[in-house]
Amino acid sequence: MILRWLCLLFCLFLAGTAARAEVLIFAAASLKEPVDQIAARFDNVVVSYGGSGTMARQIGQGAPADLVLLANPVWMDVLLAGGDVDAATVTDFASNRLVLIGPAGAAPFDLTEAAILSRLDGGRLALGMTQSVPAGIYAKAALEHLGLWQALSEHLAEVDNVRAARALVARKQAALGLVYASDAQVADDVVAVAAIPPAAHPPIRYVGAVTSTSTEPTAAQILDFITGPEGQAILSEAGFLPPEVSP
Repeated sequence: MILRWLCLLFCLFLAGTAARAEVLIFAAASLKEPVDQIAARFDNVVVSYGGSGTMARQIGQGAPADLVLLANPVWMDVLLAGGDVDAATVTDFASNRLVLIGPAGAAPFDLTEAAILSRLDGGRLALGMTQSVPAGIYAKAALEHLGLWQALSEHLAEVDNVRAARALVARKQAALGLVYASDAQVADDVVAVAAIPPAAHPPIRYVGAVTSTSTEPTAAQILDFITGPEGQAILSEAGFLPPEVSP
């Protein structure tokens, strides 16, 4: 009887192993809503979300991802240099804009030093880590371009991904946040209070690639879907813009 139970448990283990996801996607946190929709179109797919820098470092250290979707081409360049992605598959698939957000119900205001400091009222400005998270890198570039960095740099709450920055504002643990326009669009608990001029920062480019260790054809199929009409429509509905490739 014991032997029968052991055999049954072993068979169940094998069945569970066979049912595990065959394709693992590493994606920037800001892509969650559209990529969840896209992944649902395919069988046996799991998506892991986080900061692009974290994702890139994990892949560089051997994490078994099949497809990587990043919010900054610089991190993709790092993966290319390390031979961690298939260079032939690297492609831009979306772009974005930055906005300043406040808790739901907050009123819009002018993008000036005095207005921002007044709205902060001693509180914090939440944004991605300015040295590693794409949204934070773009945000710092924008603040520097607008002449606001010196005044605001002591009021920052830097976090490990853009969704964490949005969450701080939603919970009113930060007075304001600098996030992507798509992050504000898909949330009811925050509102955009000021738009950051696109010229104030480098183009926000989302770049995808199949990893060099992937043996799953579905990974390339998913990337093709993302860059195709249906995938682009899903991204657009979630607040993303078409690819904006730098010359």
